[in-house]
Amino acid sequence: MSGVSRTAVQAPAAPSGPPPDRGGRRLPRTLHPMAWWVWALALATAVSRTNNPLLLFLVLAVLGYVVTARRTEAPWARGFKYYLYLALTVVAIRVVFRAVFATGITPRDHFLFSLPHLPTPDWYAGIQIGGPVSLEALLSAATDGLRLACMLCCIGAANTLANPKRALRVLPGALYELGVAVTVAISVAPQLVQSVQRVVRARKLRAGDTKGMRALRGVVIPVLEDALERSLRLAAAMDSRGYGRAGRATRRSRRITGALILLGMCGLCAGAYGLLDATAPSFLGLPAMGLGALLCVAGLRLGGRRVTRTTYRPDPWRLPEWAVAGSGVLSAVLLFTNLGYDPAQLNPTFYPLTWPDLPLVPTAAILLAGTAGFLAPPPSPVRRADAP
Repeated sequence: MSGVSRTAVQAPAAPSGPPPDRGGRRLPRTLHPMAWWVWALALATAVSRTNNPLLLFLVLAVLGYVVTARRTEAPWARGFKYYLYLALTVVAIRVVFRAVFATGITPRDHFLFSLPHLPTPDWYAGIQIGGPVSLEALLSAATDGLRLACMLCCIGAANTLANPKRALRVLPGALYELGVAVTVAISVAPQLVQSVQRVVRARKLRAGDTKGMRALRGVVIPVLEDALERSLRLAAAMDSRGYGRAGRATRRSRRITGALILLGMCGLCAGAYGLLDATAPSFLGLPAMGLGALLCVAGLRLGGRRVTRTTYRPDPWRLPEWAVAGSGVLSAVLLFTNLGYDPAQLNPTFYPLTWPDLPLVPTAAILLAGTAGFLAPPPSPVRRADAP
């Protein structure tokens, strides 16, 4: 009887891109998470430069467009509206505090109403509780709160667009344990949002007609219980996969790593102070910041040797990532260079009350950051079950 010949077939290597669908076509890939964080932080830096309400509203419009166009169907991608609620709360608190802790009005201000005045002791001089409130004071407080609200929305956009668990994989090895804690902390808000939506949906299915404060207990307790259970499951899963395990490192290596990181952070702080203060010596500007950055990189590389990690299907950094991150960075650079416009247009005054100008170059810079809405790859379509 003749023998059966067997031929060894070599298994094909796993592709580096997204897996093909049933028709052989490749699914759209998601953008690198750090590209979204670089874009959002750069836009938040640009927001810190201006106090113009027209530019701030334009930033909110850009954030809303980008989030709507490029968010996925993941649970953490549904929480941007809650950041908008938080931003509105910040503006309201700022206006209320300005109205209560009044600083007095001038004869040229537009008087609105007056609050009951409370006498204060001598050691509390300089702060007045209650009194007349003017339109200029409320508009100034609302603008200050709007700037902080825009910064919060920038962070919310990054948390909505970027997968926090994928962002953990690109951190340096020396920051791996810190990255685990940060990832768990960042994912708390999306998990709470998902828990609230699930509990509210369950109450509607059970025809719960309780409203107001009586319904609060029926929502808060299940949400806290669900969040606690999800946190315990996440901690158990991460512990079983070796997250947070430290490799071997000598005492000398740990001391050198700590010294490099500490000196590098001091250099970055000194460089930032030199760039913000025009009267500081020249060596406290870019030279100190560059030296601090080099020391931080050296410390991270040295500390990363004690952590050995492997990454399955690493996220690529290609032209869309450069385009999205570059649009945000270029927007911040244009608002900090003061080229082509008057810097006073970025911070208009409400004394006297006038309509703020809309400078052309900062407007174009903010609209440039909005190009991330079509420069980034489109999100993957939602797969629906085939009809029988």
